[in-house]
Amino acid sequence: MGSHNALIVIAGPTAIGKTELAIKVALNYDTEIISADSRQFYKEMSIGTAKPNQTELGTVKHHFIDSISIEESYSAGRFENETLHQLNEIYKKKNTAVLVGGSGLFIKAVCEGFDEFPDVDPLVRDFLNKEYADKGIQTLQDQLLELDPSYAKEVDLNNPQRLIRALEVCMSTGQPFSLYRSNSIKLNRPFSSIKIGLNMDRPLLYERINKRVDMMIQAGLVDEVDKLKPFRHLNALNTVGYAEIFDYLDGSSSLEQAIDKIKQNTRRFAKRQLTWFRKDPDITWFHPEDYRGIISHISQQK
Repeated sequence: MGSHNALIVIAGPTAIGKTELAIKVALNYDTEIISADSRQFYKEMSIGTAKPNQTELGTVKHHFIDSISIEESYSAGRFENETLHQLNEIYKKKNTAVLVGGSGLFIKAVCEGFDEFPDVDPLVRDFLNKEYADKGIQTLQDQLLELDPSYAKEVDLNNPQRLIRALEVCMSTGQPFSLYRSNSIKLNRPFSSIKIGLNMDRPLLYERINKRVDMMIQAGLVDEVDKLKPFRHLNALNTVGYAEIFDYLDGSSSLEQAIDKIKQNTRRFAKRQLTWFRKDPDITWFHPEDYRGIISHISQQK
């Protein structure tokens, strides 16, 4: 490919060692890192999102960490636009950039382009959120089955955010959500993506997750969550590591129960991430410690 621009994508489940590897790869190519971790964007959430530490951030320039406030809503579409702009800047100086993270939707948006969805009426969203709060997920599932049976077949029916997103498009436009997805035209990108997936034996990954949760607690996760109590209604905080500590602070569980729950929910989250990434045929899988194998693979692809 000669001087063609390359985007090295490092994906995989939480706690697998993506940050550490991304830094090594970025140093090897003397380039910058774009974070595709939809929780590390938020300034107010640090301990529970396992952001790179100050030393790591000082070693290689990172983009999209601490870039917005939890009070802002942020979409994969906006991330796509801002990342393409940032890549443009990086490619003026380098022909390689690194994109790292566990948010499959955000990685997909950058590598393949994103479906053009119409604007939706915020009142529809409020109505659906209220309906979910009052009547539970079953109502959303029933509505989606009625309004867009084909999307209902492929979406995770236990993910309220996805259901609400689809329903608000159906209700605002009078058209099925799947219509906007299938009509999308994928754009040509000014770079080629080299996708690396990280994985290891499940028991080892789970051990790493449990250890990381213990370290978060030691680092002051409870205090971090306590300070965010006034914002707990925000979508950004409806996430693993924060929701469980809110329950503890409410007195509905002991700290020990909350910690166990975080570990359990993080393990489930990691499983879901792996399921998502395994569907991508362009990902080549490695053990996070196989640095030489990874670099050799990237060199062959470039």
